[in-house]
Amino acid sequence: METITFNPASLEVRELHPLLLDGISPRPIAFASTVDAEGRPNLAPFSFFNVFSANPPVLIFSPARRGRDNTTKHTLENVLEVPEVVVNLVDYAMVQQCSLASGDFPEGVSEFEKAGLTPVASETVQPFRVAESPVQLECKVMRVDALGDGPGAGQLVVCEITRVHVRKEVMGPDGRPDAHLLDLVGRCGGNWYVRAAGEALFEVAKPLAAPGVGFDALPDEVRTSALFDRNALAQLAALPELPDETDVNEHKLIELSDLYMELEDDPAALEQALHARAAEELERGAVREAWMTLLAWNAG
Repeated sequence: METITFNPASLEVRELHPLLLDGISPRPIAFASTVDAEGRPNLAPFSFFNVFSANPPVLIFSPARRGRDNTTKHTLENVLEVPEVVVNLVDYAMVQQCSLASGDFPEGVSEFEKAGLTPVASETVQPFRVAESPVQLECKVMRVDALGDGPGAGQLVVCEITRVHVRKEVMGPDGRPDAHLLDLVGRCGGNWYVRAAGEALFEVAKPLAAPGVGFDALPDEVRTSALFDRNALAQLAALPELPDETDVNEHKLIELSDLYMELEDDPAALEQALHARAAEELERGAVREAWMTLLAWNAG
């Protein structure tokens, strides 16, 4: 596969910054609520953000120095004065208000008021929570790590989470936030965002119980088949153990008998039909059945 290679050391910040933002996306958004030493609220979004530990519960976001003039943002100045923050997650219903709050308002101006958002008192920190946010994380700032002092330099705000607030209506029956109900948005490059909802959401089963058999266990005719893309092949390779011969023969006799009878005189067409059936089984997540369909080709 042909690539275009860039050397960050040879690029200006104005060239490297959009390259990183466009190429590393989507990114979750930390809608950070802080206060200054006088208690005045500030609210700003940052997409250099994620959670990095559960024990202790730690998240990090970065209000980087401005690339155009190397100035620092009010959020960074505030957490250095008052080392507390509430990180609010952003859903689709509030994404336009979040964008509005990202404007360079003068110091002391409340983005809560400018963006029409509702401040709610926190339990363990001074900054307000955003009532409209589906998930609100109260945090104590552990430290701020400056990665540089030039334009675009990251300023890592390392935070310990002291409270997690989740709106009741986005909780699933398993007692966890439900991705379909959360309807979160992620930041991409330029003016682009992505909405984590509807058909954009899909599941990928993790091989937690045991490692998968791997690509090297795939028959050559399967690995080279045009009917299976890399995702489909990886599904097959993730199965911890191949079905045994007894199960394969039973599957062939019960599930595939009509197919074998129809195409018994055309081996090439039969192999293609088995691959097509296995591809359909993979589409609906029936990985073991897909394996038995493929192994039936060489079964006695």
